[in-house]
Amino acid sequence: MGMAVIQHMKTCIKIEGHLQTKEKKSRWPIMKRNCWLAVFFLPLLIFSGCTFGNDHEANEPNRSLVRVKNTVDERVENKSGQEIARRLAEIADRVPNVHNAAAIVVGKYAIVGIDVGANMDASRVGTIKYSVAEALQKDPYGANAIIVADPDLYTRVRNIGRQIDEGRPVQAFMNEIADIVGRVMPEVPSDLFETTPKPTEENDGQLNEREERQLNEQQNKQSNEHLNR
Repeated sequence: MGMAVIQHMKTCIKIEGHLQTKEKKSRWPIMKRNCWLAVFFLPLLIFSGCTFGNDHEANEPNRSLVRVKNTVDERVENKSGQEIARRLAEIADRVPNVHNAAAIVVGKYAIVGIDVGANMDASRVGTIKYSVAEALQKDPYGANAIIVADPDLYTRVRNIGRQIDEGRPVQAFMNEIADIVGRVMPEVPSDLFETTPKPTEENDGQLNEREERQLNEQQNKQSNEHLNR
């Protein structure tokens, strides 16, 4: 009886060992397949992660550019004509061989007068004017600048600018500004005065009596000068 029990236990152990071995053998192909799948897909996952990171970083500069452009546009819109005139005069004054500079702004145009001295030949003056034009083109406010280097025109631009800084309206000088532009350009731009209203009865009513009298006297004087030419 005891021997039969022992023999039966040995038989059970063999059967159990055989089953475990068979189970391990059945699991091995599945484990082997899973390992190959992991080896195949792991590089793809790493590559996809790197690509996403690069795309995210590439988009960041574009966002910065948009913010910078918006900031520049806001600064352009918020500056007054007098601030722009001072800015352009400072830019022109930094150009070599320019002794002094002045500017006035009319709508989207600017007239920049430069003092280069009285004893300079015309070709040299033209070179300096070209250098000033290049400097102004790099500034967002200087795209439509008209540059004058004649001593008389420079003096007139400077005097007009000073009076505007003192509070005189730019409308009071429209005839003189047109004369200055006409001296250096064959045709005065048709939209030079569109963004700046001409002195009308409505504008005259906004001036006090002293300014209105000065405005009328100046307009009459300029009209007489043009008739006598």
